[in-house]
Amino acid sequence: MADGSDTTLTAQEAVPAQTPHGLVAGIQSFAAGHGGAKAVIEYVGKRGARIVLVGSDGAWADQFAEGTDIARQACATAGVTVENAWERELMDEMRPSNDLWRSMARRAMSR
Repeated sequence: MADGSDTTLTAQEAVPAQTPHGLVAGIQSFAAGHGGAKAVIEYVGKRGARIVLVGSDGAWADQFAEGTDIARQACATAGVTVENAWERELMDEMRPSNDLWRSMARRAMSR
């Protein structure tokens, strides 16, 4: 290093990822309010992972986690089954709200 440099490199220990309590609580709350739930985890790049929750009654919602590993851990802790992919049966269970249909129509018409 050059004289007068204040930059130093140090080795840092890897810190194990911990599941945020709020994420688990949100997943548990959704599952309890909709008669159970299943989840699909989608990788969304630098943002992390999206957890799409599909309730037994057809309602759905999403949560975000810092990574797919944290998302899987949160679902396991909350007692929600994680599906490996979007299967047809799971998609058939989803019932979009009228507000969602309207918002999708507005987006398509504005193109």
